[in-house]
Amino acid sequence: MQQCLNLWTALLSQDAAERVNRTLLVEREAERLLNAVIDEQRASPGNHNKEEIAVRSSLNRLYWLLQNNPIQIKQLDRIKNTYNRWQSQLVQGTLSDSANGNSLIEKNLFDSLRAQIRILLMHEELMMGERKHRLQQLYHINTVVNVFCTVVIVAGITLNLRLLHQRVEVPLRKLIKVGEAWRKGQMDIRFEYSSPDEIGQLTQVLNEMVAQARERQQRIEMRNQQLEDMISALSHDLRTPLLATRATLDGMVKGAFGPVSCVWKEVFQEFRQANEDLLKLVEALLDVSRYEAGYGTRLNYEPLNWEKIFVKAIAQIKATSKHEPILIYKISQPLPIVYGDEVEIRRVVQNLLDNAVRVSEPNKEIFLQVASFGKNQVKVSVRDYGSGIAPQEKERLFHRFIQGRGRRGKSGLGLYLCRQIIEAHGGTIGVESTLFEGSTFWFTLPIARIQGASEHKKQIQEEE
Repeated sequence: MQQCLNLWTALLSQDAAERVNRTLLVEREAERLLNAVIDEQRASPGNHNKEEIAVRSSLNRLYWLLQNNPIQIKQLDRIKNTYNRWQSQLVQGTLSDSANGNSLIEKNLFDSLRAQIRILLMHEELMMGERKHRLQQLYHINTVVNVFCTVVIVAGITLNLRLLHQRVEVPLRKLIKVGEAWRKGQMDIRFEYSSPDEIGQLTQVLNEMVAQARERQQRIEMRNQQLEDMISALSHDLRTPLLATRATLDGMVKGAFGPVSCVWKEVFQEFRQANEDLLKLVEALLDVSRYEAGYGTRLNYEPLNWEKIFVKAIAQIKATSKHEPILIYKISQPLPIVYGDEVEIRRVVQNLLDNAVRVSEPNKEIFLQVASFGKNQVKVSVRDYGSGIAPQEKERLFHRFIQGRGRRGKSGLGLYLCRQIIEAHGGTIGVESTLFEGSTFWFTLPIARIQGASEHKKQIQEEE
């Protein structure tokens, strides 16, 4: 549309410009005609041929320029007729002796001729003003058309952007929010958007995928719960006979059922160690089941004595270790008081030390330290110089039945149980490790537990 309007105004402007140029040519030629007539009037008698040729030439050019203007053609006819009469008087005045009468007629005709030429010029000047005004109007119209089309285009772009915002950006933002909820495990949320466009089709596909994923997740959770219930039940059922077996093997080793040879004593001791390992696995499964069932809310909070915790844990490690480990501990001062279950925290420290001893070579130092961490936490770390842990194993190390490089031989529940205990205390646990250079296992505990420990203990006592 804009191109058609611009073409139309351009054609009109071109026509108006041509008319203005033609009017300028007419004015210029009329001025030349007037000058030629004046020159001829001033010429000496008998020397009018040159000026007459100039006048006739100007008249012919004016007839050509004004061929489409009947009014001006009539005016040219008058000018030509008056010129011919004036020319005749000039010739007669040259041949006749009565100069006074001919001179008067000639002067009147000359004045009339000059006046008619000026009328022609004045008419062209009026037409020039009109045509210039029309040309300016056309330029103004062209400007208005361009501005109008620009405004229409801008309005169209704005409208399209608004529609694009309503139909694309807004649904995509909602989809992002729903996707974040899905990522957090809130699979019950659906993306409500109904439209036949591509986003509507994408919405339908995503909702179907999430529904299928939710069903699979529910089936997996159900199977996991059934498996956990079975493991918990089996652990309870296995613990009693394992305890009885251990007591029986202890009695047999000590000769309670009669003398035992050295060979059989070694066999019974191996049986007892195997029974003890299996009993520890069952007890670990029971502990994991208790924490997963919410046992963390029934911890016995009291001020933690780090000296006591470290000494007992180190003594237990040294008593059960096959070689004498070099264990060094440090309690950085000042250290804020932290409330927690001392038995469970010592269990975590002992588990981390046991792992460090198993991956360390004999006579290698292992460092145990507790220090303030940030404004509201304390941090306990165990540093070993073993084989280290590969980066891809770090994230899975604190899950059930996962063992790191060089940490084989256990059930894979120790670090998972440590995570359960620390998280029940409101802390975090992690590891920093470089392959072939060693590892630092650490956990943090919040000192905010100080304020709520007594109230928490009262709540537990009331529940009991």
